[in-house]
Amino acid sequence: MIQQTIDKLYDILLSTPPSQYCQSFFLFAASAVAAIAVLPLDLKQILVDYGARASSSSSCTPSSPKPQNALLSSLFTLTRYTQVPHSWFAFFYFASLSCSLFWLGQYLLDGRVLGYIAQQEARKNGRGGKMHFVQMAVGWGMMLLQGLRRTYEHAFIVRPSPESTMWVVHWVLGLGFYVGIGVGIWVEGAGDAILNGRTAEEISTETWIKLGVAIPAFFYAWVSQYRSHKHLSGLKKYSLPTEGLFRWFVCAHYTCECLLYLSMAVATAPNGVWLNRTLVCALVFVVVNLGVTASGTRRWYGQKFGKGAVEGRWNMIPFIF
Repeated sequence: MIQQTIDKLYDILLSTPPSQYCQSFFLFAASAVAAIAVLPLDLKQILVDYGARASSSSSCTPSSPKPQNALLSSLFTLTRYTQVPHSWFAFFYFASLSCSLFWLGQYLLDGRVLGYIAQQEARKNGRGGKMHFVQMAVGWGMMLLQGLRRTYEHAFIVRPSPESTMWVVHWVLGLGFYVGIGVGIWVEGAGDAILNGRTAEEISTETWIKLGVAIPAFFYAWVSQYRSHKHLSGLKKYSLPTEGLFRWFVCAHYTCECLLYLSMAVATAPNGVWLNRTLVCALVFVVVNLGVTASGTRRWYGQKFGKGAVEGRWNMIPFIF
């Protein structure tokens, strides 16, 4: 019985296309974050909060008193000794840029890794959706621009405090996300756009419409997120942001992040659908992960500036959250 189960799992793994591996990772990571989000507040603060919010909560900063509850005390100890510097966010953007350049090199040089993944996607997913090469190139360009801008911001604009830390699990999930999105940006149509990408083929009206919607949305979010980060960096320490999109959103930079990945999902959607499934799964992770942080930010603002400080603002998503 056990051997049959193992054999069945093995067959499933062998028959699963690469795009579904990416989708599964994003959804698993989103589920893990969502599970933490429903924990009691004291427990959630220990596992989630970092930076300014951590310094004013029961989180595991060096100066925080150890909780008296046995479970909280154990988790406090675990997380306290598994912290990494907040500055390690730089690894995310280095990974993003490295993946973008690696996959570009693989395509230009007919690399074996890219070719193998494309062949596996075509064979196991029945060639999947039909995606034009231009869509793949636009999606790759969007991800490269985002990686370049975030690298610049981390180096010259958003400078985390040397004392600010985060739990290593958050860092690992974030690193996995950026590596996964480097594949997810093109894998959905890999069997068509990569294997036959160099053949001349007219771009359909549907594809032009998708690109016409996605590209302006991407650049609006791209510029707005830069402005949001610059506004945050120019604030007096731990003060309330009020300019630009922050007039309507508690975490305007998170709103822009969601719009960025939504626009990528539209730009790289195969024929017949308006959203790329793999990037939608990535967007689910982004929404859940940033949504938990946005809720914590709103709560922290309420504690520091009063409950009415952010009244009338959405946390992150207009009309919804």
